Amino acid sequence: MAGGGLKGGFRYGAKGVLCARAVEGIVDTPDLHATILHLLGLDHERFTFHYSGRDFRLTDTNGRVVCEILA
Repeated sequence: MAGGGLKGGFRYGAKGVLCARAVEGIVDTPDLHATILHLLGLDHERFTFHYSGRDFRLTDTNGRVVCEILA
């Protein structure tokens, strides 16, 4: 994602004392997908497809754009 509109040389979040899990700045997969779609110029909430009587989207119901890592 270098050169795609993200801050260069930037670390986001922090790990716990044992470095086993993230404790702040947690970015889930739907958040990452929403951020990538935002960088491509697409609105992740409108990017839906209809299947089996329900509207589905890549970020499902809980994706958010992580604005802290955008340049």
